[in-house]
Amino acid sequence: MTSLEPVRFGVIGYGLFGFHHARAIEASGASQLVAVAVRSTESQQRAAADHPGVNLYGDYREMLERDDLDVVSVVVPNMLHHEMGMAVLESGRHLLLEKPMALTVAECDQLVELAETQQRVLAVGHELRLSSLWGQVKQLIEEGTVGRVQYVLVELSRFPYRPGSDGWRYDQQRVGSWILEEPIHFFDLARWYLEGSGDPVSIYARANSRDPARPQLADNFSAIVNYPDGAYAIVSQSLSAFGHHQMAKVVGTEGAIWADWGAADARSGESRFGLRYGLGDDVTEVELKEDAGELVELAREIDAVAESVRSGKAPPCSGTDGRWSTLLCLAAEQSVQAGQLVMLDK
Repeated sequence: MTSLEPVRFGVIGYGLFGFHHARAIEASGASQLVAVAVRSTESQQRAAADHPGVNLYGDYREMLERDDLDVVSVVVPNMLHHEMGMAVLESGRHLLLEKPMALTVAECDQLVELAETQQRVLAVGHELRLSSLWGQVKQLIEEGTVGRVQYVLVELSRFPYRPGSDGWRYDQQRVGSWILEEPIHFFDLARWYLEGSGDPVSIYARANSRDPARPQLADNFSAIVNYPDGAYAIVSQSLSAFGHHQMAKVVGTEGAIWADWGAADARSGESRFGLRYGLGDDVTEVELKEDAGELVELAREIDAVAESVRSGKAPPCSGTDGRWSTLLCLAAEQSVQAGQLVMLDK
């Protein structure tokens, strides 16, 4: 594939975020939206209206029989990620797989192994790594701005989850766990910031729910992740609030970095965000010249995956990274249920 040829995408799933994937692919100068596979007639009609001329399928397997697809985005409820991701890789296509990779670590391992066998790109949708805001935090860490990182806090306070298509997000069999929804992004972000500390070794988590009818779908969740060099990360989320407000604090031996982002909704075009670092009275405000937010980051992710397909370079978030974030979520769920520290079996 030459640098002038668009990377040809298929999309499986056309719910709210599937729509955003398809739109980002069409808007990218590096990519072309070729086909969309979605089961319901209503969603097919909506996709046809949104993307005239794009091929539509009710069965994703039929879409995978095409010979003009380079990469496929899988944007479906969590319990389908493994099945459809495996099918995409088996068809010889590169794969952009929304988080979580799967509902078990063993299934993650199968995806990673198959991608390696097929020599295909396996990218996992942790788009915060592509953010001008959260990515700038990483750059400041790598520049040594705060010395050796000792502590990371990533926190989200937001309105309750939407139910999703057919209410899947409130069905534990289909969603797996709400820890696998947004906290999984924060585990990935914290681990990215703490790369210099090695692999995490243990986790302790607590959670509770506003609704006694769904005690295992927790509205409030916090976890502490421990590293071998004494560093640690705290990931915390509340779904019992309003708006969408995320923050990250990175504390090192020579100061701290504070980043925050807030809006009425994660996909809102109107947001406020800021970044500063320092120690004591010596504080520097960082001017961010590019916008930040989920849809901006998704657009960058599509471009990055297209570049990985062209160049063979690793994507921003690999299958190994996606496996780690899934492992941390599942271990956190185990800790919540057991009420005790869980050692991480890598």
